[in-house]
Parts: sequence; structure tokens; C-alpha cells
Amino acid sequence: MQSAHIILTAAILITLTTSMFLILWFRKTLLVGEQPSRLMAFIAILFTSGLDVGLILFPLTEFPVYDAESPYGFTNPLAIEFGFWGFLVWGFYFLTTFYFCVLEPRLKLFEIIWVKLLNNLVIIATCAFTGFLFFSYLPDYIVGIPEYARYGLVAAVVLTAVVSSTDIRFVIWLSLGSFLLFITLIIAMLIESGMGFENFVQSGQYLGGYFANLHRFVSPLTDYHAFYLFWWFAWSIMIGQFVARFVGGLRPWQLLVALLILPSIPIALWFSILFFVHSQEIQLTALLQIAMIVVGIIFVINSLDSLTRLYSENLNLTVERLGGPLYITVHWGLLFGLILLYQFTPLKIEWIGMVVIFLYACIYALIFQRRKQLAAVAF
Repeated sequence: MQSAHIILTAAILITLTTSMFLILWFRKTLLVGEQPSRLMAFIAILFTSGLDVGLILFPLTEFPVYDAESPYGFTNPLAIEFGFWGFLVWGFYFLTTFYFCVLEPRLKLFEIIWVKLLNNLVIIATCAFTGFLFFSYLPDYIVGIPEYARYGLVAAVVLTAVVSSTDIRFVIWLSLGSFLLFITLIIAMLIESGMGFENFVQSGQYLGGYFANLHRFVSPLTDYHAFYLFWWFAWSIMIGQFVARFVGGLRPWQLLVALLILPSIPIALWFSILFFVHSQEIQLTALLQIAMIVVGIIFVINSLDSLTRLYSENLNLTVERLGGPLYITVHWGLLFGLILLYQFTPLKIEWIGMVVIFLYACIYALIFQRRKQLAAVAF
């Protein structure tokens, strides 16, 4: 596992260095996607496409782990949890969003057959693996759920996501709606916890432990942290490819600042409230727990519909080509079938993340070969 940590650290450092280079070299370039959207709509699509139910439900189970384990002893549990989900890791999406906005239209590297095939295999595998993780953790989310209900709920979630992916407007509307639901959930949790403004500020101050130790999060702290980082890498190319179409006229530095800060604000608010709930040992009401599960499920649907939309377009398995009923049948059967098959495989997200890092290396090499084509783009 140590060698995987070294590869992961090197990949992070290279992507961060590349991002700084792009901001300087392409500082005057205006980033505009195929379907430019307003900044907050873009962030909502990015936020809900790139996150799943774990954001909603994991922190309360992970705070005690960070309390107990010594590798995290340099700061507090809230800072650790935020470091796994917020700020710096969103920089991965800057690199890929920039690439698909500015470079891919000129280089067409993802049209090379083997690159296209590998990229879409990763998208399909990750999409189904996301559904499998939801399936695996569902008994923890809904205690006592019967087996038939677990299979039925996952099948319904995948079906809803595939239906949503039939029209890009559905994807956008669901993203905006679920983002607003998440904000509503934050407000409801704030009121229900009874923490008040003073306690909210005090809890939020613990986030300073992350920024004071930012350099530590560039490299895996533990195998569990590496799992998170591999997950971010696994998603980085596909999410960048999907959301690049919605960039609405930003300079590179503006895009980076927006990606680092705007998604991190609701994450910081949510985690700060949950940390207060954890530290005060507050028992959540059944209604609030149900609301958390519902919002988490909608996040899963958001992730699956955007990725389904992406790989179906890349492979020309679209509604326009197949027709609505066949499109839904094919993609629902593919994804739900893979989710069921994953129960019998040892597949790990670390493997997918490693494949994506390899794909990064290939793209870097191909860009270097075609660097003369980029001369007219810079400045």
C-alpha cells in the first residue's frame, strides 16, 4: 500500500502544479462551455454530480474514528472530515474542467479510440460501483431494511437516474432541486440541534485546523484517507468532462477560486452542525434522519444520471439513437446488472483511481506530443 501512497502523492503534486501553470499560461483565456450557465447553477450541477450519500451520512460515523486514531491527532475531527471532502480536493475538478473546456476541442485526445474506450469503461465502472456502495451501505442508512426492499430501492434509484439522464434538462433541474434541498436540510438541522449562532461559530472555528495543516492533506494520512483521494481521482476526469459544458465565461483563476470555495461553503456549514451534534451527543429525530436519507438518495440519483448521460453520449447510445424505452432498458440493465455482479468481485475504488492516474499520464504524454497545436491558445 505504501507504493500506492507514493503514486497518489506524486499525482496530486503534479495536478496541483499543472493547475498553477494553466492559470498563468492561459490567464487571458475565457472558458465557455457548450451550454453556458450562471455560476451558481454550474456549482449546483458540479456539487450534486460529484457527491453522493456519503456527504450526508458519513461524518457522524467518522468523527469518533478521528477522535481515537493517532494519525489524525495533529488536529480535530471536524478539520479532518472537511479535509477529506472540501477545499483542496475540488482542485482536481479544475484541471479536468479546464481541459475539456479549452484543450479537448482542439486536441480531440478523448476521441482516440483506446482513450475513449478506457475513459468510458472507467465511467461505467465507477457509475455502477457508486450504486454498489449505496447498496452495500444501505442497511447502515436504513436499519432493519428487508433484503427485498434493499434490492428494490437500489433498482428504483438506478431506474430514476436513467430516466433523468434521457434529457439534460432533467439532470439540471434535479441538480438545482437537490442542492436547494440540501440547503434546506442544513437549516433544519441547525434549528433542530438548538446550537444557536454562538455555538455555530464556535463549532465552525475548528475548521481552522484544516487550513493550518493544509500541507498534510496533499499526501495520504492513512489508508482510509487514500481511499478518499483515489475516489476523487476516479471521479475527476468524468466530472470535468460533464460539467465543462456548463461553464459560463470564467477566467481560469476565477474557475479555480469558484471550485475551491463555493462547494466548500455548504460542506463546511453541514459538517460544523454535525460536529456539534456529535460532540453534544444529540439524538436526531426520526423525521430528520429520514430527511437525511432522502436527500442522500437524491444525491446518488444526481451522480448516476450525470454519469449515465456522459457515457451514453460518448458511446452514442443516446435516446435519439435507441429511442426512449430501449435507452432506459439498456442502461438500467447494464448498471443494475453490474451492481449485482460487484457483490462477487473484489473490485476496489483504489483500482479505478489508479487506472485514472494512468490515463492522466497518457494524456500528459499526448499533450506533450501535440504541444505545437496549443501555441495559438495561450495568452
